[in-house]
Amino acid sequence: MKLLRHGLPGAERPGLVDDRGRIRDLSGEIPDVDGAALAPERLAALRRIDTDSLPPVEGSPRLGPPVAGVGKILAIGFNYAEHAAETGKPLPDEPLLFTKAVTALSGPNDPVVLPRGSRKGDWEVELAVVIGRRALYVEETDALDHVAGYGVINDVSEREYQLERGGQFVKGKSFDTFAPFGPWLVTRDEVPDPQDLKLWLDLNGERRQDGNTATMVFGVAFLVSYLSRFVTLMPGDVIATGTPPGVGLGCDPPVFLKPGDVMRLGIEGLGEQRQEVKAWKDGD
Repeated sequence: MKLLRHGLPGAERPGLVDDRGRIRDLSGEIPDVDGAALAPERLAALRRIDTDSLPPVEGSPRLGPPVAGVGKILAIGFNYAEHAAETGKPLPDEPLLFTKAVTALSGPNDPVVLPRGSRKGDWEVELAVVIGRRALYVEETDALDHVAGYGVINDVSEREYQLERGGQFVKGKSFDTFAPFGPWLVTRDEVPDPQDLKLWLDLNGERRQDGNTATMVFGVAFLVSYLSRFVTLMPGDVIATGTPPGVGLGCDPPVFLKPGDVMRLGIEGLGEQRQEVKAWKDGD
């Protein structure tokens, strides 16, 4: 299934994409696409619904983040060898973990707003893993059983805030709109191998990132198991699994986002995003 949330910010309704690519409203079946809805038995019940019986959503509605009530966003740094190399970093012996604030979440096609004084905005297309079952000390062989599904996330960054302002990565990773997520949550049964997905990003029509999850240093199952040693993963939590090479920081000379830029990005089978970059204005 492809689950989504449609409507104005803060008033999104649950939905899904039927076999003909039409959006159907799920409001009569579940309150929202949240942690409770992602439990295996709830997803199984949703799969049994005759989608033709669901109300169609006309037009092209705004899509919000496909999961409501996300408790935490855990992100992995330098998880593609060539990305580590382009930024001058050695490969980590263990996953490098940082967080993004949940207030950074936005819809897949909402504008990305650069913070006041931003000079080094950057892009990172990433595979997002969404937890469906509570996970604590899970074995790698069982880890994917705790995954509800997958999506696309753009780990937008402000490199000056991340790397030059002291403290942890979270400073440069958590501004509002810095985690466009969606368009859908694609359930795990429709993604046979999360380690064989093409992912890409274009900036102003020019291909900047072109990779495959096969080249991750640490794969999805390992990451879920590893993270569950340090923090309880709860239904609806999101793991951003790292980005392939081609980020602005790695260009020579570096290329950073500016107002008016347009990012398009996607992952094979998981959908596409499009964001226009805007500058922060007082009153936003």
